[in-house]
Amino acid sequence: MIVFFMLALVLSGATAFPVETELHWLLSHPSLVPVFAQTWLQDVYNALKETNGKYPMLAYGYDWLAFAHIVIAMLFIGPLKDPVKNVWVIDWAMLACIAVFPLAFIAGPVRSIPFFHILIDCSFGVIGLIPLFICKSWIKQLETCKQ
Repeated sequence: MIVFFMLALVLSGATAFPVETELHWLLSHPSLVPVFAQTWLQDVYNALKETNGKYPMLAYGYDWLAFAHIVIAMLFIGPLKDPVKNVWVIDWAMLACIAVFPLAFIAGPVRSIPFFHILIDCSFGVIGLIPLFICKSWIKQLETCKQ
């Protein structure tokens, strides 16, 4: 479960590198995009394309976002090696998943993010909590067996 969580972090972070290309591909396949999201995603793509064309250095922020996901994933090596000793990493990650909600619901409207996308962002917190709760439960069982 920890390896799954690590891979999910790395994969979700890696999608930040080619975000303009990914949006172009997605918008080239309109059947994959819900009607209510098409206009907003087109606006996002146009903004990225224009910004990347004029100010490519700003895309460096996406590179750092991807890098942060990879570095955070490496943090879970500790619980893989010694889950009982490093259960704090799981606790920290659960708090991080919960912290998605205030960020999304505060910063989202400030940045003109549509409500449907705020809910998508929140789903990462919810989905992340599921394997973390399972890990936490297994670590508690492991701790009980070691005593």
